[in-house]
Order: sequence, then structure tokens, then C-alpha cells
Amino acid sequence: MPTDAAHLPAPHAAPVKAGEQYRQQKAALLDAMRNAPPGVRGVRTSLARLARLADDALRALWSEAGLDDEMALAAVGGYGRGELFPYSDVDVLVLLPSNMDPAADAALRERIERFIGSCWDAGLDIGSSVRNADECVAMAEQDLTVQTALLEARLITGSRKLFRDFQKRFTAQMDALDFFTAKRLEMRQRHAKYEDTPYALEPNIKESPGGLRDLQIILWTARAAGIGSRWEDLARAGLATHHEVRQLRHNESLLAMIRTRLHLIAKRREDRLVFDLQNAVAESFGMTHRMGENGRITLRASEVLMRRYYWAAKAVTQLNQILLQGMEEYLRTRHGEPAPELRRINDRFYDKSGLIEVASDDLYERDPHAILETFLLFAKTPGLKGLSARTLRALYNARTLMNHAFRIDPVNRKTFLAILQQPQGITHAFRLMNQTSVLGRYLWVFRRIVGQMQHDLFHVYTVDQHILMVLRNVRRFFMAEHAHEYPFCSQLAAGWDKPWLLYVAALFHDIAKGRGGDHSELGAVEVRRFCQQHGIHAADAQLIEFLVREHLLMSQIAQKEDLSDPDVIAAFARRVGNVRNLTALYLLTVADVRGTSPKVWNAWKGKLLEDLYKLTVRALGGRAPDPGALIEARKREALVQLALASERHDSHKPLWDTLDVSYFMRHDAGEIAWHTRQLARHVRAAPVAAAAGKAAASALPSALGADAGAKAPGAGAAQPPVATQSIAASAGAAGAGGNFSSDKQAAADLKPLTIVRARLSPIGEGLQVLVYASDRPDLFARICGYFDRAGFSILDAKIHTTRNGYALDTFQIVSPAEVDHYREFIHMVEAEMPKAIASTDALAAPRLGRVSRRVKSFPVAPRIDLRPDDKAQHWLLTLTASDRVGLLYSIARILAAHQINVELAKVTTLGERVEDMFLLQGAQLQHNKTQLAIEHELLEVLEAV
Repeated sequence: MPTDAAHLPAPHAAPVKAGEQYRQQKAALLDAMRNAPPGVRGVRTSLARLARLADDALRALWSEAGLDDEMALAAVGGYGRGELFPYSDVDVLVLLPSNMDPAADAALRERIERFIGSCWDAGLDIGSSVRNADECVAMAEQDLTVQTALLEARLITGSRKLFRDFQKRFTAQMDALDFFTAKRLEMRQRHAKYEDTPYALEPNIKESPGGLRDLQIILWTARAAGIGSRWEDLARAGLATHHEVRQLRHNESLLAMIRTRLHLIAKRREDRLVFDLQNAVAESFGMTHRMGENGRITLRASEVLMRRYYWAAKAVTQLNQILLQGMEEYLRTRHGEPAPELRRINDRFYDKSGLIEVASDDLYERDPHAILETFLLFAKTPGLKGLSARTLRALYNARTLMNHAFRIDPVNRKTFLAILQQPQGITHAFRLMNQTSVLGRYLWVFRRIVGQMQHDLFHVYTVDQHILMVLRNVRRFFMAEHAHEYPFCSQLAAGWDKPWLLYVAALFHDIAKGRGGDHSELGAVEVRRFCQQHGIHAADAQLIEFLVREHLLMSQIAQKEDLSDPDVIAAFARRVGNVRNLTALYLLTVADVRGTSPKVWNAWKGKLLEDLYKLTVRALGGRAPDPGALIEARKREALVQLALASERHDSHKPLWDTLDVSYFMRHDAGEIAWHTRQLARHVRAAPVAAAAGKAAASALPSALGADAGAKAPGAGAAQPPVATQSIAASAGAAGAGGNFSSDKQAAADLKPLTIVRARLSPIGEGLQVLVYASDRPDLFARICGYFDRAGFSILDAKIHTTRNGYALDTFQIVSPAEVDHYREFIHMVEAEMPKAIASTDALAAPRLGRVSRRVKSFPVAPRIDLRPDDKAQHWLLTLTASDRVGLLYSIARILAAHQINVELAKVTTLGERVEDMFLLQGAQLQHNKTQLAIEHELLEVLEAV
């Protein structure tokens, strides 16, 4: 504690010189901290030196400002603890005697203002308050933040007597139990703000669960209770063991070091470990990328750093829970409240107000089998909501007991399997096992993925948290109270005899992530070993292994293949083998996709997976796909729907006569009926408009806004001849100077028919949009351009060319920003899109939207695959890249410039990563030179992030 003001050392410099000296000394110290070897040793000393530098500067400036010795200057908040992070605020309290009032004394007010101004001039990021003791106490009683800041007040200079009087009054008004209760509630609210997980991809080192705040709250309550302000004080009071104190100090130093490095690298106060800085921070610790045998990165330096951070945050979370529970019991006992009643569960455990309490501190040392029994009891005993501080501490101290012998013990294996087979409580039990590190110590292979990040732009959880999320999702399919979420999944789960098989598959499906190689195959090896070790029946083990090996298959086929192709369904049916495998794979797939990120799952993905499941069930049932019978059934169902809508019995004929087999294969009966109601009365006008196209076909290159004049016509031999002729009906007006005025007049006289209709999507999310317009290679690009400008994302596009040369296209679109206003968009789309389609202007350059910080830091390497399909009638284009605004339009524009027709588009957005598939047709694709040109142009677009 500093001496009284009269005996404090006199300042050595004038204000300007003091400020200059402070800046120079701080800069030198920060440089030394930047160049210090990686490690946590010495970080607390460096932070204390920064605080002392600030102390010296403030004393000099205080004296120079001529402030009265009857006043006091105190450090508060984090600065009050005697530590200062490189770019943190310097929070101070100007403490006044009760007879001083700056509002009434202009000279005093001027001196205080001069002092605060000189602090800013000196380079101190000052945060100041000016109060007397009465005001401090009154504010502390009303504001928990102020109370917490004043709790750590430390005298810098001025009257020691005034400061001691303030401390005495402040301590007298402090109720430790009320303070503890308020701070714990504040902590829970703070945790909720950060989604109650220490595993955020961009955690706040200070505020996130498991961060520095979770350590500080322990010391705050200890200080408020008069126990002390250091970890050793908790040990002396019997509230912490010496081992826990060592762990607390180590993890506190690690978090402090990461926060310090963040400040130094960002050169500002930055407490978030954001993507942009993770690699730089990792490199400052000497961490490097880990390379696989094939020369590829298997683990980034940033992932090594984040895993180290997550382990520290997890340890802090455990210790916080143990010590706060102990602190509460200590305070309540001191407050005169009776100890919680113990209800006996069995010889080893008690129920302590809903928490499992071990019968003795050495229970796990005497009987290691009781470790897993703890979680079995937690799952099967109603009313239990957690573990007591005594049990948590016993588990924490029993970690070394969970060794190889523990893992191969037959009793433990039986208990672990029993937890999986419980009818309730499984999700909570496994989360608690992970929080206490028991899961990773029993399943050693699970330990390897705890805290492992996934920089694939669509997973927002670490691997262990994702696995537990998938386990939760599977579990919910078997719970009646969640049946409303995914009724079809719940219906299938109701007929499933062994839910625990799916739980095991969920637990292992991503367990081999981060090793390099195919994690599905490696995971299958791990789960096969698990099944053998735990005595799981051969047939059940084969199913579990199949699920782990093929857990990506169904999602890939549903989102990237043409489900109207019988060969696709037949091949998938052969792969899954039987309905039992299919049902299990479907349930696991839905749970897996839902568990990647709240933004990845949508109703459209759900419909694709459900359609694939139902089509495959028919194929597995011995009913070989019969396209003819399927089409006739859809037509009959569509006619029934038309009759129910009071349409004439022959109203469908004009439209249906222009449609071929592929249309009826790709659209269900509901879509066919909707198209017919909207278009049948207009179809007779279509041939007239299409005939106008012959005159202006040469104008196409200008309309595309590209040098496409030397390219061959876009329609291949397999296309209806009218489709190519109809292009120029609206493209001719954009000519680049050719002599065809009579042709332009003819096109103007015969405007092509364009119909756009929209409705709320039958899948329950977004809009379904029908476009009927004269076909042209740039039509898909113009439609994509309109949706892009209007802020819609395309989930699916079914493109069809009728026999009379018209495009009949159906789009499934969503608006991420306006999820509640789709009905209002129907009229807008129907009114605006025809104008966009009819435009003969050159296709506008795509707008390059900003990419996220995550994409900038961890971009997806673009991949392009262009190849003929299995029947050599079409071409398949598959693209993988980082997502950004305008990407789909950019792709469509390139295809249009090469006069390539898009027949089917499957647009898959996985968080911030896109995996799109296009079914293409065009004579140009037969030429290798054109293929290379398309791939090169597409690659330039995908890399433009």
C-alpha cells in the first residue's frame, strides 16, 4: 500500500516530459513483450510493470495539476488489481472529501479537468470518475458494475486517510452473499450472451465462458467475503486444493498471455480471438502448421492455438463450477442457513438438492468403477441436474485413475454401454462427461478431437461439440415432446428397435477428423474396434460401421444428384442395401446436417433428403423404377388437383402437348398442376412469338455483353430446333452496330410471351417461382441477376425447354434477411422479373459482395469438375468455393457467354461454402478448347474473393 501523500516521491518531470517519458517507457516495454520467447512465464510480471508505469505517470501528472493533498487518486477495476494489459483503459477514481464539490468550485473543477486532459495528452487511455465517499457507496448499492470496480480500488497518490475511510465505509455496506448471488446471475447472463459455450469459433478471451471473467468472479467473491484476493487465500480457507490453485494460476496466465498477444498484434484493445488474428497469435507462440505425409496441412497453426485455448477454457469452466459451489456453501453457512439435506441414492452417492454428492472424498480412488456409475445415475435418476462441488472435485482429482487399465475394464465397458442404452438423460449425461473430461479419458479417441476447430466454413462448433449436438438431434427423434420438430423423422424413429445403435454412430461419425485422409473410413475402423471391445452383436456392429463410413453419402446424393434419374436412385439403393440401413442413415444424416450450424439446415434440404428416402424405399421394395408408370401416376394426380380447382377437363392439353418426358420426371404432381393452372390459357400464343426469333439470332453476342460472335450456336443437336430460334426475339435490340433494322422491327412487332408467377413454397420456407419465357442461352443468367439484385438466394432450379421453344423454369428461393415477409414479395417478383427477362441490354457485370472475415482467413480452395454424365447426353459441372454475394450470377453469366444451356441447377450453401451442381447442354462443350476456356473463366470468378 502506498504511503501517505506527504511522503510519496516527488514527480521527476514536467507534464509534457512525464507524458513523453511514459510513452517511451511503455513502447520499450511493449517491444520487449513482443520479442519475449513464447510461453506464459513472465506475463503477469509484464502486466504489473505496465501498471507501475501508469502509476508513476499519474503521480507526476497529479502533482503537476496542483490537486489538493486532501484528495486521493485510486486505481479501480482491472487496473486496481495492479495489472494493465497493453491497450486496456486506465480506470481511476478521483476521490474527494465531502466538503469539496467541483460543481460549486470552478477552480477545483478546472484543476481536475486539466489533470484528466494531461492524462490523455500523455497517452493514458483514461477512464475517470469524480466522487466523494458518500456518492461511491450510494452508486455501489445501485450498480453492480460500480460495486465490482470499487471492490478492487487501490490508492495511487493523495490522502491515505481519505482512501482508508472510503474503504471502511464501502466494506461495511458490502453483503457478501448478496454480492455473490448478483455476480453469479450476471455471469449466467454473460454466458447466455456468448451462447453458453467456451467453444465459440471467435471467443472473447475476457468475457466468454471459460474466459478471464470466470476466474475474476471467484476472486471478487472471495474479496467481498473477506477471504482474500489471491488463489492461495482460497486454499488457506479450505475452498481450493493446492493442485487446483496451480491449475488456476496456470490457466489464468495462459489466457492473460493470449489476451496480451492479441493486444500487441492488433495494436489496440482487442479481446476477441477473431479469425483475422488467430494465425498471427499462433505464430507469436511459435506454433506452426502440422503437415501430413502427402504434404497437405492436417492442422493449421491457428487450430493448434485454438485447441490450447479451448482446453484452458474448459479447465476454467470446471474450476469455476467447483469453487463457486464451494463459495456458495461457505457463504450460506456463514449466513446461518442450514446445510442442504442429503437424500441417499445408494451406498456411494447422495442427492444433494438435485446434485450428485459422493459419499466420501476418496470414493473414486477406492472404487474407480464409481466414476462411470456417476453418469449412469445422472441419466437414470429423475430430478438430478448436476454434480456437487465435492463430486466435481473428486472427479477432477481422479483424472489420473482413468488410464488404460480403466478403459479396458469389463465393468467400465458394461457401464458405458448401459449409459448409451438408457431411455432418457443420455444427451445431458454425455455433455456432463465431456465437461468433466471423463468422456475423453474413457474414449481416448474422443480426447483427440476435444476443442478441435473445423475451418470448413459451415461447421460453427468444435468437433466434440458438433458430435454431441448430433447425438442430441438423434435423441430428439425418439422423444415424443420433440415430434413436432421433424414429424417424418419421429415417425421413422418410433418403429426403430435399438436407438442406441444410432447414438454410437453419432458419437463416432466425425471422431477421426483432423488426422488427414478420409475421416469416414478412419472413423469406421475406430467404431469397429469399439464394437468388438464392448461385445456388440455382429449385425448391430455392421450397421454402426456402415453408418459411420457412409454418413456423408445421403447428403451428397440428395444435394448434388438428379433425383428424377432412376439410375441415381438404383445406384444409391444398391449402396445402402436394405431399408433398415436406409432408415438409420436418413436419421443420422438429418441429425448431422442440423448439427453443423443453425444456418445450414433449411426446409429445402429436408425435402431433398425425404424425397431421396422415399424413392429409395420403393426401389428397395423390389419395385424397379418404371418411368412410364411414374409419369402416368403423376399426370393422374395432377389432373385430380386441376379438377378440384374447377379447371376444364381438357385445359391441360395445350401445355402438356409441348412437354416431354423429362419435364414430368423432374416435377411432382403439385408442381405440374400449378404450372398448368398458370400457363394453359397462354400457351397458344407461344408459337407465334417463337417464330419471330429466326430474324435476330445474330444479335446474341451483344446481348451477352461478351465477345461471343465467333462461338458456335448454343443449342446442341439434341435440343428442340425452335429453342435456338426463339433466342433473338428479345436479344436483337441489343446489337452492336449490325445492319438488320428490318429484323429488329419484326422482333418488336412480335414480343415474346413472358409469364412469371410466384407462390409460397409448398415446403414451408421461401418462394417457388415459375418462369415461362422464350428460350435463350442468357435467360438463366438474367434470372439469376434479378434474384441477386433483389436479395434472394436460389436453392434449386429446374430448367426445362418446351417443344415450342419456351423455357419453363421453376426456382426455389429464399431471402435470408426477410424470412417473415415472403407473401409480400410475391407481387414484387411477378411485376419486376418480366422486365429483367425482357431486357436486351448487355448482362451487367456482377457485383462483388464483401466476403466475411472467416472466408478471408480460411478460404476454400476453388474446385471445378466438368465432365460428361454417365449417358454422355449432358455435362455435369460441379463447383466448390467460398460463398459471396453475386457468385451464382457470375457463374451463370459465363455459361451464357458460351451459349451453354442450364437444364438443372442444385445450389448447396453450407454456411459460407458453396457446393453447386449444374446439368448442362450445348454443342460448344464438345470442344476441348471451349471446355478449358469455361473452366479458366469460372476459376477466375471463384478465386475473386
